[in-house]
Parts: sequence; C-alpha cells; structure tokens
Amino acid sequence: MPRVAIDDNKRMNLRVTPEVKARLVRAAALRQTDLTDFVTQTALREADAVIAAAEVVTLSERDSLRVLDLLEHPPAPNAKLRAALAAMPKLT
Repeated sequence: MPRVAIDDNKRMNLRVTPEVKARLVRAAALRQTDLTDFVTQTALREADAVIAAAEVVTLSERDSLRVLDLLEHPPAPNAKLRAALAAMPKLT
C-alpha cells in the first residue's frame, strides 16, 4: 500500500534543472497561466489518471455477465469457506 504524504503547509518545493523550468515556464505562458497553476493542473490530471487506474476495474462483457451471474446464483460454500467461517470470532 502506498504511503500517505501528510504535510501541514500549503507549499511544495520542487528542484528542477534550469532547462526543465524554462520549458515549464514556456508551456505555462503558452497556456496563458502562471507556473504554479500550470504545474498544479497538469499534475492533478496525471494524479487523477493514476488514481482511476488503481481504483477502477474494467471487465469484458463476458466477465461482467459472469460476475452478475455469480451474484445472483452464488456457489454453495465449500469446506474451506465453512472452516474459515467457523474460525471467525463470535459476535456478541
């Protein structure tokens, strides 16, 4: 599981080469925005894509139908499932 970055302030410092900074500044100018907004919006788009890829499961039509069928008609519990259920602590 990834570590959660916790930082109480609203600042983030990046170290980049002068060439990288120049490219970012040029791109921000072409978008008619400042460097902070440009970097933030670009990073957020990528962050959203990474999060979506990690959290969303895409199934084929065949697999979707199989999942729905299993939900509607679950298989009978096997010996391992019954043993796991028996080993669970009793709720009071």
